[in-house]
Amino acid sequence: MAIWKQPIDLARINGWSRGTMMETLDIRILDAGDDWLRGTMPVDHRTQQPFGLLHGGASVVLAETLGSTAALLTLDVEKEVAVGLDINANHIRGPRSGLVTGTAKAIHLGRTTQVWEIRIEDEAGKLVCLARLTMAVIPSPGGAPGNLRS
Repeated sequence: MAIWKQPIDLARINGWSRGTMMETLDIRILDAGDDWLRGTMPVDHRTQQPFGLLHGGASVVLAETLGSTAALLTLDVEKEVAVGLDINANHIRGPRSGLVTGTAKAIHLGRTTQVWEIRIEDEAGKLVCLARLTMAVIPSPGGAPGNLRS
């Protein structure tokens, strides 16, 4: 059974990133299932650390983007929104190029908190980063911004 309260319109969802860090890092939401959301980010000069490896902070940006976006899609944004409360990331391997793909999966969808697990893998399917994101569900501050409405 699908957990989404908003339509999974990838063009609309990716449009939320215009003018943000997600656009700068070329993070794209690609797909969704009943309880997961998937997106990619390139490993290039924008996301590498000085030794040429994927920067751990870039992995955290991808993880938080996927988890936060997924959390928002489970809510009626006219009434409530989700904001980041805590993120933990274990960096397993450091790719030097290509694309990494993250998949956010709901672990807990509560009334006031949500917990998401985000697995980031390289193009060979090897685990790069495993993150856990906790979101606080709060009342919407005056309705949804225009670009978040269905």
